Amino acid sequence: MSVLVGFIFYFFIALLGITPFFMLYLLSDLARLVICNLLKYRYKVIESNLKRAFPNKSYKEINQIIKLNYRNLADNLVESLKTFTLSKKAIIKRHKILNPELLDQYLNNNQSVIGVTAHYNNWEWGSVSAGIQTPYRYIAFYKPIRNKIINKAILKSRSRCGTQLVSIYETSKTFEKNKNNPSIYLMAADQSPSGKQLKHAYWFDFFDIKTAFLHGVEKHAKKNNYPVIYIDIQRVKRGFYTVELSKLCDNPTVVEDGEITKRYVKKLEEIIVAKPENWLWSHKRWKHTPKE
Repeated sequence: MSVLVGFIFYFFIALLGITPFFMLYLLSDLARLVICNLLKYRYKVIESNLKRAFPNKSYKEINQIIKLNYRNLADNLVESLKTFTLSKKAIIKRHKILNPELLDQYLNNNQSVIGVTAHYNNWEWGSVSAGIQTPYRYIAFYKPIRNKIINKAILKSRSRCGTQLVSIYETSKTFEKNKNNPSIYLMAADQSPSGKQLKHAYWFDFFDIKTAFLHGVEKHAKKNNYPVIYIDIQRVKRGFYTVELSKLCDNPTVVEDGEITKRYVKKLEEIIVAKPENWLWSHKRWKHTPKE
């Protein structure tokens, strides 16, 4: 079964690899119809999350965001598969970092940086585009996929431009191992904590709902005194994105515990409110309560 899934995966990689972008989004539109109308993929989760986050929006407004959110999901799906065959020139053109010079002041002084983002728009291209557009050393954390064939293919694709991919289960070990090697650590922090993570989670109002946030970024930033940069990925039009960097915290050791996460939450909410259709509403973001 694992081999069959791997074969299907590689088939779609090959298919989308030879598909020009104008046709790619025709396939995306078809995928959206299947995911949204036929499969109703996590429809109730998406609808419930949006109603909780935007209680003052009308049924019509919520429904419109849902439709656009499925389009965002489908675009991310086909673009992620397109990554495997996308040229470096195309990546730079389609996932452009607007202000990479922000990193210079840190890396030129041999200081590592934590770059934190979210599951917003096309975050998948980040691990590929970063290494092309800047000369720095990147380490990106990912959650391994059970299918070894697909996992190996994804690792190869995401690391082909120099980014080192590391399992999230080796985060602490990786920070310790590379403390003398100036690097940019790429992390996402908008997922819901689970298991032992929940014990150390930070709780903040997110859309006026008490929400648990992962403690990893804050933990490693304060422990190593690494500046934290927010990576804002915005869609200009289908298939084209800009990446803008902004400072969340320059000196983590002097701020109160939880302050970095608090700034992250505020920034993330502002971005989502501006264009809510581009966030990953299909995950159960509010499945935990402070009582846990």
